[in-house]
Amino acid sequence: MSLVVAESVSLAFGKKELIAGLDLRIASGDRVGLIGPNGSGKSSLMRMLAGEMRPDGGTIRTRKHLRTGYLPQDLDVAGGRTLLAAVLASVPGRAELDEDCVRAEAEFAAAEQSGDEGRILAAAELIGDLHGRIASFEQDYSEHQARRILDGLGFAPADATRDLGEFSGGWKMRAALAGLLFQRPELLLLDEPTNHLDLPTVAWFGEFLRSYPHGFVLICHDREFLDEQIERVVSLEPEGVRQYRGDYEAYLKQRAEEEIVLANQARNLGREREKAEQFIERFRAQANKAKAVQSRVKALAKMDEVQTLQQRETMRFRFPPTERSGGEPLRTDGLRKVYGDHVVLRGVDLRVARGDRIAIIGKNGAGKTTLLKIIANELSADAGAVQLGHKVKVGYYAQHHADTLDARRTVLETVTTGDLSSARIRTMLGAFLFHDEDVDKPIGVLSGGERARVALARLLVEPGNLVLMDEPTNHLDLASAEALAEALSTFDGTLIFVSHNRSFVRRLATKIWNVEDGGVETYPGTLDEYLERHRGLTDARPSATAKPSKTEPVREPVAGAPAVKPVAKPQDDRARRRLEAEQRSQRNRTLGPLKTRVQGLEATIERLEAAQRERNLELAKPEVYADAPRRNLLLTEYQRDADALTDATEAWELAVAELETLQAQLTS
Repeated sequence: MSLVVAESVSLAFGKKELIAGLDLRIASGDRVGLIGPNGSGKSSLMRMLAGEMRPDGGTIRTRKHLRTGYLPQDLDVAGGRTLLAAVLASVPGRAELDEDCVRAEAEFAAAEQSGDEGRILAAAELIGDLHGRIASFEQDYSEHQARRILDGLGFAPADATRDLGEFSGGWKMRAALAGLLFQRPELLLLDEPTNHLDLPTVAWFGEFLRSYPHGFVLICHDREFLDEQIERVVSLEPEGVRQYRGDYEAYLKQRAEEEIVLANQARNLGREREKAEQFIERFRAQANKAKAVQSRVKALAKMDEVQTLQQRETMRFRFPPTERSGGEPLRTDGLRKVYGDHVVLRGVDLRVARGDRIAIIGKNGAGKTTLLKIIANELSADAGAVQLGHKVKVGYYAQHHADTLDARRTVLETVTTGDLSSARIRTMLGAFLFHDEDVDKPIGVLSGGERARVALARLLVEPGNLVLMDEPTNHLDLASAEALAEALSTFDGTLIFVSHNRSFVRRLATKIWNVEDGGVETYPGTLDEYLERHRGLTDARPSATAKPSKTEPVREPVAGAPAVKPVAKPQDDRARRRLEAEQRSQRNRTLGPLKTRVQGLEATIERLEAAQRERNLELAKPEVYADAPRRNLLLTEYQRDADALTDATEAWELAVAELETLQAQLTS
């Protein structure tokens, strides 16, 4: 069944036509990836699908009562209520149900005073229906589910009671995403949803989307994330909007095959045309060939041109050669940074070798950007020092650089610096897709992706031999992100970068810095090797109750003799088992009562919910409302158990949180 049908849709901005003759159907359960370069109209198409923008031509029809959720790239999230309250309130209809219930109960009270049995019966039926709908609503959209989503998106339990206005812009976007996921709309429209997520959260979000039961349209510059999620590609190509089955890899393969087929067709047609023209030219003056010549002329006139695929323009640039630095371009000694009571960095010592390409990973708020800013001298450390090596020149690109460009200056004025000529600057800007009059545009009229390209171009003018980058692929389209990765792969200096884009990290990183709990774990290898190592450590980690057994001393092997594995002594094995049993007993004594309480509360909640369902069925029967004592008793019991259910649910949530905390403490 189609959720959205677009027919002959067109859209233009000024003289530039973005979309022409678009026909698109999105069915229930469709998983669509929307791709195209920055400025091609992806976000505009999303807004039209969400009903926030009208097309210039054509129509977009949606199924009646379709529940749509839209996450734009930029969103103003107001404060004034707690994070949890905002997520719970994001589901449309609950407030209206509560208001309807209050009005129905007032009508019931008025009906009882009037003594009108018909009016009483109608009001009671309405109350029963509304209570049933509220019970169903609370079952579908529980507070527990909201908290689970917030936890998955990286919020701490204490964040649930904080005012939304206290969070930064990136965390507000996460809150908006949490509200959308909690709603479970029939059609999700997601415009770069991973922009403000860290690697662990991207992994959780990917798992959530893979099990999402409804359809979605996704714009994403992370190639791996896109490939994992989509089953159809809608591509804004130079020749128009095209659609392909499969993921992004399948799209690239089909596009390449299509290009080859069309190129061969064009070449074959060109040969046929050339032969026909040669025949006509050769035998035009011969009367005995007049009929054949005329036949060739008619055939030539009927030949159609084969429209080959137009090549999409993408960024193409290389970093210039840099001056060779010393063997250790950077080191940090005892770096410490504190915000209030929160220690972000605690005595961090790091060493960087010339030519390293280091990816900084970790959860949001762990201190990745803080570390990079301290290295870039944009932020002072509270203690410790950053030492640059011999002949080191730092180039720094950060997310906020693109947002803080002077809106009044032109692209050319912003990038022009140093001794490079205007012609050289224009050539460089051409590599970043700014041509001719584009270079005279003021920064204020550019999109987020265009501003990011300007900031990258400015870095390229004087890159330095130690380049620091904070989320460089944010606001770039997929092709531009890959072009940047390609350029950085040939950079002859040293690179340190923060990124949540897994394909970008995999392409570039030769070393990993994981920022966590005030420290930085360094790993000399790729992202996959780092993750595999941590999986191995997790699998091999002994239980919290177990202690390593003592073994015989390891003696040097005799040359040529087979290696002998140390064997645990029997008495040591018995002691270990006894210790494990004692610790299991202690663990059970600690956790047992709490587990029993959780199970008891779950049984209570299940019993109360079953009783409420039975009362809803009773309240829906007309004969029950004719029996005033029975009706009033049911309504009294319903309200009593509704309060009890709320209390039991709150107690269960507290007990579960306490149990999880204790389990974490005992296993750490």
